[in-house]
This record gives sequence, C-alpha cells and structure tokens, in this order.
Amino acid sequence: MSTSQKPKNRPFRAKTGKPGGNGANPGNGGAGSRPGGGQGQPQGGRRGRGRPETEGNRADRPQRESNGERQPKSNASAIGLSDLGGGRGNWRARRQGGAASLSGTDGGYPLASSELLPPADGERPKRPQDTTYTEPQRLHKVLAAAGIGSRREIEEWIVAGRISVNGEPADVGQKVGPGDRVRINGKLMPLRFAPRIPRVVLYHKPEGEIVSRDDPEGRPTVFDRLPVLRKGRWIAVGRLDFNTSGLLLFVNDGDLANKLMHPRYELDREYAVRILGELDEAQRNALLAGIELEDGPAKFNTLVDGGGEGSNHWYRVTLSEGRNREVRRMFEAMGLTVSRLMRVRYGPIVLPSRLKRGMWEDMTEDEVCVLAGLPKPVNPGGKGKRTARQPRSTTPR
Repeated sequence: MSTSQKPKNRPFRAKTGKPGGNGANPGNGGAGSRPGGGQGQPQGGRRGRGRPETEGNRADRPQRESNGERQPKSNASAIGLSDLGGGRGNWRARRQGGAASLSGTDGGYPLASSELLPPADGERPKRPQDTTYTEPQRLHKVLAAAGIGSRREIEEWIVAGRISVNGEPADVGQKVGPGDRVRINGKLMPLRFAPRIPRVVLYHKPEGEIVSRDDPEGRPTVFDRLPVLRKGRWIAVGRLDFNTSGLLLFVNDGDLANKLMHPRYELDREYAVRILGELDEAQRNALLAGIELEDGPAKFNTLVDGGGEGSNHWYRVTLSEGRNREVRRMFEAMGLTVSRLMRVRYGPIVLPSRLKRGMWEDMTEDEVCVLAGLPKPVNPGGKGKRTARQPRSTTPR
C-alpha cells in the first residue's frame, strides 16, 4: 500500500511506561517492541537504544545526596585548592615537575599570580621587556607592557605603595615620561622613551598661492592643499612669495622648524633664476661679495651660469638666509628683472623631479631622523612606518 493509500484515521495507541522505568509496554516481541530491546527499555527515547542499561543513560553521573542536593560540579569548590595535587587544573605544578609547594601548603598549589614565580628547572628566568615609547604613558600600562604584571595587579601595587616615581609614591593613573625613574620595591625598571619622530612634508608650490593661513584678499593658500593633521598644526619652513614656485617644507614640530630656519644653522637655499638679460663679470663679483639692501647687506654664497640666451637666461644661486623677496631684490639692485624664480633645494633636501606642481609627499622616517638628528626608530614589524615616498595631490579645501 502506498503512502497515499494509508488510512488517515489510525487508532490512538497510548504509550505506557517511562524512559528508564518498568512500564507495561511489551518488550518481548510484541507490536510495540523494538529489536534488541529488553523489558523496561524506553519506547520513543533516544537514550539507551539497543545498549546496556549502564551505557549511554548517564547512570554513572553523581547521585543526589540524602538531603536532595547534588555534589558540586567543580572539585575546587568542594575541596581545598591544596588537594588538587597533580590533577588536571594544576598545570603549573606539573610544569615544575612536582616540586615542593611554593605557598607553604602540602598540596603543591602555586602562589597567586601577583607573586613572582621562580623559574622551573632548565627554564631561563623571564626578564622585563625593554619597551620604547614616544610619548608619556600611564604607569600601569607601561609596566604591564614590560611584562611586570597585569594592569590590575600593578594598580594594587601602586595602592600598596610598592611603586615609586622619582622617589615619590606613585598614584593610580599617573603618567610617566622620558625623565621619570620608576622603581618597584626599590628596583629600577628599564623603561625607555624615545623622542617623537616629527612629520615632514615636501610640497611643490606653484605660482599663485600664498604662504599664509589668512589672506585679506582671499587668494589661494598652500595650507588648503596639505593633508589634515590629527594633532598639532603644520609649520611652514621659510616662505615663498606669491609669484615664486618650488620646494616648500612643512613640519609638525616647532623645534625642527626652528632648526631648519634659524640663521645660525646656515642651511643653504638654492634657487633657479631666469632673468631678462645677462650678468657681466662686475655684477657677478658684486653679488658674491655682498651688496647693501634697505634691510641690510646681502650676498650669494654661489652663483653659477645655467645657460640660455636673451630673455631665457638661467642662473643657479644659493644663500643662507630667507628674507622677504631677497633674491629678486638683489638682481633688481643690479638693474636686472627676474622673470621666474624657483626654489630647487632647501638644505640637504632637493625637490624631486617626480613631485609635480601642487603635489606633496612625506619624507620617510629614516630621512626625518637624519634631518632632525634623532636615532633611527626600532620598528621590527614595520607597522605604521613611513618607508616609501608617494607623491599625492590634495583637492584645495
């Protein structure tokens, strides 16, 4: 008979007997019996199907005690921790080869995690890691990163007065910096702080932009094309007038900006100058020896003829200061007009040929460290490190 031909109204047959009980349901070959099922086997349950009574029915689970409550699931909650011995949870005792108890008890359970455990046989003692930071950090974070303990444990040590900073008891949440000396129980911790590596951006300024944040005339400014800083602000290293193009440096560190701009460091600025006409020998010697301008004497360190004829004659000049329109005024004092002026080098930094007008790029961290006189960063993973230059263009804001 097919499935569709089976009668729909089948007689109801009540189940007798309960799983695991001695029910009246026949178990010896009757209509409700199952192959291999003995008397008292469950009819319709999944447990113990065709298996002995003690297999699969969790007959060996802990029985209720006389008061009706079961034994606790965890042995550690029922017995003392010292009774763990070499059991499953006492992994530290097994690692130490069953050594005597460090806590003074007979069970061999280890000390609390806030204590310093001695190394096991053949194991090197763990020493705090030498972690290098660039900015002041919270004390418990620094010590935790050095492997001294967890942050919660270190906070407890601070409250207990076990940690001092510069000879004074430390406070919870206190920050430490490069000049601070941190001691735990009188022992100096090897915490190292490195100077923050500034960011230096090379920008190829085109003509028609002003090096100022606010301009009453509303002219385009170079700061509109620079990337946005999360912290701090951009400082322009020197200035270029409205009609001058070329290399312009921006840094986010005032000390580095002062080092690059102050006259005592005597960093050369090199310009490519196109003039209408040509310099004679007397004019060349005068510009190299020095001439008097309205704001003081001025001279070129070097003056090289770059070739060209007529109105397209170029010169390469260098000087160690950056007064307002100084190069233009020096040529004008000789009766010559500058038709184009472009800065091609600032100190050791040369304008890259790949950097087109209106584009900028970051200096690599290694180059910045050389420029600022800082030690090279230690960054094994290379994460977040500026390792390659990539010219970029930013839409003016």
